[in-house]
Amino acid sequence: MLTEKLPAHVAIIMDGNGRWAKEQGLPRIHGHLQGAEVVRTITEEASRLGLAQLTLYSFSSENWKRPKEEVDFLMGLLLQYLQQERETIKKNNIRFRMIGRRQDLAQEIVAEIEINEQLSSDNTGMILALAINYGSRQEIVDAVHEIAEKVQRNEIAPDAISELTISKHLYTSDMLDPDLLIRTAGELRISNFLLWQISYAEIWVTQTCWPEFTTQQFHEALNNYGHRQRRYGGLTTQES
Repeated sequence: MLTEKLPAHVAIIMDGNGRWAKEQGLPRIHGHLQGAEVVRTITEEASRLGLAQLTLYSFSSENWKRPKEEVDFLMGLLLQYLQQERETIKKNNIRFRMIGRRQDLAQEIVAEIEINEQLSSDNTGMILALAINYGSRQEIVDAVHEIAEKVQRNEIAPDAISELTISKHLYTSDMLDPDLLIRTAGELRISNFLLWQISYAEIWVTQTCWPEFTTQQFHEALNNYGHRQRRYGGLTTQES
């Protein structure tokens, strides 16, 4: 039975596509293809459950270091996803968003992102945010640059800069911070993902690679979250 205490915002590091393909004796691209199918499944389930937001780490700023053939395939798969999943977005009343640096992406991909954002802007359901060409340190640097420019224009006083000021200049400025971070494929690291935003997120890791991640395991992560005590640095009433 699924817990009643659901997180509002779930972020997922979708790891293990290539590893899964290798274990099956297949080229890495097959892992990415199967992983895209799982994205649809988990997105629809998160929407059905009424989560406020699902953020998926789709392509990091470090992923450009991969072989050109793999990067080209991933960009092609992303373009295909953006076009083909419009019906899924519409059917599930999803608001589509993208976080990351757009200027490094091909114009045709940026155009499809903007179309999806525009077409879904009036939807009232879950936000689906894809982190594409995203790196958290890069995001914080961009925020600092923007704040520094405002200081130079006397729009912000240096001593008035606060945590809220920084949060409002991140790519996620109008989004909730994640309550739960899920990572597949067993790695115990954050990989430069939402470093500022996950300060108090609960973390759940599974050994399962993303192409084999199921709704049942998604429920397991949500149930695990539902039984945790979130202290935010303080104490529970019982501990006090």
